[in-house]
Amino acid sequence: MFRGRHDHTIDAKGRLSIPRVFRGELVGGGESPPMLVNQKDHLALFPAEEWAREEQGLLDMSRLDPDAQRLRRFYATGSVPCPIDSQGRILVPSFLRDHADLVKNVIVAGVLERVEIWSPSRFEESHTSTVYGLDDIQRSVDSGRRA
Repeated sequence: MFRGRHDHTIDAKGRLSIPRVFRGELVGGGESPPMLVNQKDHLALFPAEEWAREEQGLLDMSRLDPDAQRLRRFYATGSVPCPIDSQGRILVPSFLRDHADLVKNVIVAGVLERVEIWSPSRFEESHTSTVYGLDDIQRSVDSGRRA
């Protein structure tokens, strides 16, 4: 499980150093590299095995449902294998950097099954919104678990 928040920088070539504490779990015992995947307003880096489970969920969706088709397209076209080099860095392609508004300073956050990569302004905006609505969010999630 990934936990914690780290301030990092991404260089002009798109290389981002992954915190050492995350590297072992991202690579795991598998031969496949982690997958870097676009999200609504940030990027997520999944261990290959975890991303395979996410992809299966996408494959299990109706192929005739237009929303399912859009969701599958969003994730399939916005995901790339992302090996970690010998210096602990990944290469973030320019189209994903643009999508997530990653310029120089980034936040690398461990979020249980994945590592999220955020622009600081988007992270703070999301965090503030979460804190502001936390009571309602907790009630909504709790009622969903009871149903």
